[in-house]
Amino acid sequence: MEETYFCGLCSQSFSQQQNLTKHLLSHIKKKPYACDVCHRAYSEESKLKAHLREHARQKAFACDFCDKTFSRRNSLADHLRTHTKEKPYECGICHKAFSQRSGLRRHLRTHTKEKPFVCDVCNAAFSERSALVTHLRIHSKEKPYSCDICHKTFSVHSHVKNHLRTHTKEKPYACEICNRTFSQSSTLVTHLRTHTKEKPFVCDICNKSFSDQSYIRKHLRTHTKEKPFICDICNKTFSARSILTSHLRTHTKEKPFVCDVCNAAFPQQSNLRRHLRTHTKEKPYACDICHKTFSQHGNFMKHLRTHTKEKPYACDICNKTFTARSILTSHLRTHTKEKPFVCVVCKKSFSDKSNLRRHLRTHTKEKPHACDICHKTFSQHCHFMKHLRTHTKEKPFICDICNKTFSARSILTSHLRTHTKEKSFVCDVCNAAFPQQSNLRTHLRTHTKEKPYACDICHKTFSQHGDFMKHLRTHTKEKPYACDICNKTFSERPTLTIHLRTHTKEKPFVCVVCKKSFSDQSNLRRHLRTHTKEMK
Repeated sequence: MEETYFCGLCSQSFSQQQNLTKHLLSHIKKKPYACDVCHRAYSEESKLKAHLREHARQKAFACDFCDKTFSRRNSLADHLRTHTKEKPYECGICHKAFSQRSGLRRHLRTHTKEKPFVCDVCNAAFSERSALVTHLRIHSKEKPYSCDICHKTFSVHSHVKNHLRTHTKEKPYACEICNRTFSQSSTLVTHLRTHTKEKPFVCDICNKSFSDQSYIRKHLRTHTKEKPFICDICNKTFSARSILTSHLRTHTKEKPFVCDVCNAAFPQQSNLRRHLRTHTKEKPYACDICHKTFSQHGNFMKHLRTHTKEKPYACDICNKTFTARSILTSHLRTHTKEKPFVCVVCKKSFSDKSNLRRHLRTHTKEKPHACDICHKTFSQHCHFMKHLRTHTKEKPFICDICNKTFSARSILTSHLRTHTKEKSFVCDVCNAAFPQQSNLRTHLRTHTKEKPYACDICHKTFSQHGDFMKHLRTHTKEKPYACDICNKTFSERPTLTIHLRTHTKEKPFVCVVCKKSFSDQSNLRRHLRTHTKEMK
């Protein structure tokens, strides 16, 4: 049965999407298709094309550099500036210069905030006519531009050109400062701001500034809670087009971005960019406060929040706030009980992709993270980072309540619950509550009898990772925990903690009967038996 497309304003129906788009433009009372030669405007693209053919018959002005021809002298003059780099049109407010008058006009609207082009369907306003025409295709679902290679369709012509470069690997836009190349001019402009530190896009609500217009658009939706992008397959909604595009690949399993070095394929260009830095060792994001550098923008932003204490992502269910969107997404699954990430080997499911990745290494025995100092290898990045701090003695995570410092965020999170007494992880079997997800996982194995950790040497199995690691050291004789005061080493962290009290004279374990104190809980337990014997 043929699909029918309805106009949301007058209920007129159409059999084709492009006819609905043409009709929507009749409501705007504007002519969005303008001739670059004589500036005459048309309501339909086909009429503009017919008009352009009249100019094509009379192109008398030729470029001496590239032989391109133009029908008007001023069009040639505009074009020549792409060769000469001349920018005669200057903004009177910020003195930014442009090669064309139209570019200056568009720029001035960033100062005046003028948005004269309004969508009659949803009242969204735009500073440029072309942006409105592109936006209307969200309502009409029209995608008139297709890729000749893979036949993928797009609503915007520039998106086809950008997409084609994923096939050709062409990167024509080069940074004059660091020579880095880009497939899109917009990506180059955004990149240049990492050098200039310019953040021209300011939020009217909270005055936060951004280097890229797409970042401010995404940010505004944290205020409006708007999610205008809908998945046609499962009807899930998203606040950003890029998130929808990424989500769609969970349905299509498409991985169009391939690494030239090792042929690893990725569903998103950002995934490929991050991956490439594992080859180049590039860390382009630098903290202005402590000068720490990062290979990933997300990690850089998370790090900045350790200075600002900002937690911009809030849970709609319990109002808990988080420093990163990914942490909020993982947290939401503690409410929904959703576990969308499934192990292909044993079919075990996980609420978080990183947990699945960690789990897969129990099957593959892969340890991709190697310490440059002692050459020890690790299956998990977090364990690798914790290990590095045994060399650097760094403790970057600070408790806001008691100012105690920790070498790992997870240890700080666990510590904070000693203040809040929070036990947010509940067992579905017996309703026992725990302060940490790892405690709950360990507890669940008392019900399932699962022992996922196996020793490769003697094949003994363990239900807890900690017990497994302790056991391995009976084979390796490794003692990774060193006392900072006397350099004595220990195979277990709790043994080091007890030892440290021989230096500090700390005795935190107090007998409730006689108030005698002890440095070790096991000593307290032994002492308590002297009282129980007396009672007998």
